[in-house]
Amino acid sequence: MGFFSKLKTLWRGGAPAETAPTPERTEAAPAPAHVERSAPAQAAAGEGWRTDLTLALRQAEPRLSIWLGHVLSGVHEAGPLLRERLLFLFQALDAPQAEAEAFVADFESWLSAMGYSGVDEFRSELQYRLALALDLEDEEDERDRLFLKLSEGLAKTREQITKRIDTLLAGNRAIDESFWEEFEEILIMADVGFEAASRLMDNLRARVRKAGIHEADGFRDLLKDELADIFKTPKRIQAVNPPEVVMMIGVNGVGKTTTIAKLAYRARMQGRKVLIAAGDTFRAAAIEQLEIWAKRVGAGFFAKQAGADPAAVAFEAMDQAVSEGYDLLLLDTAGRLHTKANLMEELKKIKRVLDKKHPGAPHRSILVIDATTGQNALSQTKLFHEAVGVDEIVLTKLDGTAKGGVVVAVTLQFRIPITFVGLGEKMEDLRPFNGEDFAKALLC
Repeated sequence: MGFFSKLKTLWRGGAPAETAPTPERTEAAPAPAHVERSAPAQAAAGEGWRTDLTLALRQAEPRLSIWLGHVLSGVHEAGPLLRERLLFLFQALDAPQAEAEAFVADFESWLSAMGYSGVDEFRSELQYRLALALDLEDEEDERDRLFLKLSEGLAKTREQITKRIDTLLAGNRAIDESFWEEFEEILIMADVGFEAASRLMDNLRARVRKAGIHEADGFRDLLKDELADIFKTPKRIQAVNPPEVVMMIGVNGVGKTTTIAKLAYRARMQGRKVLIAAGDTFRAAAIEQLEIWAKRVGAGFFAKQAGADPAAVAFEAMDQAVSEGYDLLLLDTAGRLHTKANLMEELKKIKRVLDKKHPGAPHRSILVIDATTGQNALSQTKLFHEAVGVDEIVLTKLDGTAKGGVVVAVTLQFRIPITFVGLGEKMEDLRPFNGEDFAKALLC
């Protein structure tokens, strides 16, 4: 939406611009008795709530959850009151009426599809949508929500690593060879793997020497700093010749289909027009599943018949994306073939076709791997990266595994950025990966 950058500036500026109601929505409203009144205290009386809400929002700390709390105060379920409050919020931020209506209508459509009515059922989703729409995922509230979710998702991995490290540190005063041997064993048990564990140990040994630390007391902080540094990635050129084309790759069963849906959903909430193309024409019901997800998230959909040439799907989907003005094309691909044909050769063919049709495409190749598979995820990364090149990794099911050490292993061995992690089944559970937060959540 065109007003997102303006909204971001207003939010971070500390308070919304004071706005009067539009003429068609003006109501005679008495001045509030005092400005400390709860935002919609007069809502039940049907008068004055706009004035009260404006004052409350202006006085509130500019945090998304606090603002949303004022907007939803007195709202118990979906309906006309919720619609009016949300429209008022966008109006207070000087958003174009048509675009505000589109946001609210899209949310109402989702509520209807999900069968939700109570605020408790949809509040988290609403906050997530607003954070995406307003480009506020790095806002303090959203960072806190993500960290909490990440910390919960790493519980099983933390059981494998952190508690054993605690025992190691408690039982060793000096950082000697015996200490390093025990630490290496902890890493391998958490599926960091031998090669990655060796690299991590070499880096940590150098840190310890440089810091002049001989006692185990200071080791935890050095480990946290090292993990955060591992995930730092260099800047890259983000500009593309539109539409942006993203090729999604990965073996069957890793959660590729739902990841595509979640990425499409994120892009849609950020105001982009998204087309999903069903390039996995071999797996039973793959096309139908992807079409259902496309409808759920409000994305366009392109497919041919089952068994069709995936490269032809890519070629024709590219045509549609260009002709119909899509901003983003997400292309699904097969995780295995039902013939003796080589999957990697098929993926290379798709890349050639895309580049010929739209120079520079695919702009990103995203590999989806399942954290619960541990070292198998490393093998998959090696196979796909050597064959077709991997630009980013999405790590799914991190919330259900004790093998979260594979995050470290993948990054150390391949230096491919992990851009998103899956922390649950909901749309909001695919979140940007932050290495510093990961280190903190793992070792807290």
